[in-house]
This record gives sequence, C-alpha cells and structure tokens, in this order.
Amino acid sequence: MNIEFDATFFAFVALVLFFGVLWYLKIPAQIGAMLDQRSAAIGKELAEAKKLREQAAALLAEYQAKKAAAERQAQDIVSQARTQAAAVAAETRTQMAEALKRREQDAVDKIARAEASALAEVRAAAAEAAMAAAEQILRKELTAAKQAELITKGAAELAKKFA
Repeated sequence: MNIEFDATFFAFVALVLFFGVLWYLKIPAQIGAMLDQRSAAIGKELAEAKKLREQAAALLAEYQAKKAAAERQAQDIVSQARTQAAAVAAETRTQMAEALKRREQDAVDKIARAEASALAEVRAAAAEAAMAAAEQILRKELTAAKQAELITKGAAELAKKFA
C-alpha cells in the first residue's frame, strides 16, 4: 500500500488544523458573542428608531393640528376683515350720501340766496327807475299848488297813521 501525499491532502490537513486551532481558541464563541452584541445593538437602534419615529409622528400630528388651527385663525381674520371692510364701505357710502345731500342743500340754499339777492337788486333797480320816472313826470306835470296840496294830504295821512 503506497500512499501518496499530494498538495490537496496537505491543504486538507492544514484546513482541519486551522479549524481545530480556531475551536481551541474559542473563536466561534467569540464570533457568536460579537454577533450577539451586534444583534443587540441593532435591536437597540431599531427600538430607538421606532421611538424616534413615534415622536416624529406625534410632532407631525401636533404641527398638522397647529397648521389647521392657524388656517382656521387666518380664515377667521379674513372673514373679520371682509366684514369690517363691508361695514367701512357701507359707512363710507352713508357718509358720502350725507355729504352729497349737504352739498346739494348748500347749493340749493346758495341758489335761493342768489335768486333772492338778484330779485332784490331787480326790485331795487325797478323801484329806482320807477322813482326816477315818477320824479320826472311829477316835475313836468305838478304845479306849485298841486305840490302843496299833496304835501298837506301826505301830512294828514301820516297824522292819522301815527295817531
């Protein structure tokens, strides 16, 4: 029986010895412990990530609620502004209508005063013209005797009125 040792046999023996040394030094247990530690760390990170996710979801819900409240408040403000604008517009319209009425009344009053003034001026001018014409007629037609008679009548009428 002739046994030949080739390179494959020595490689196999080296591999078995290598695994034996690893087993003797308890490397698989250390690797297992490291893997367990890594697994625990990953589990911890996952738990922390889950906790952070829950916190983020809570913050998101809180901010969405705040956003909804802010939007409602903004709508309320806009609604109030529209109401106030409508009230101001109505008040302005009322004030403008009153101002226009006052101005119209002032204009009517000015026109009435101008008419009265013009009428008074026309009457005064007509009276002056009538008096001038009457004076001219009286000067032409009245004699001294008639003038004395008219003066006497006028004095008598005045005496009656004041008596």
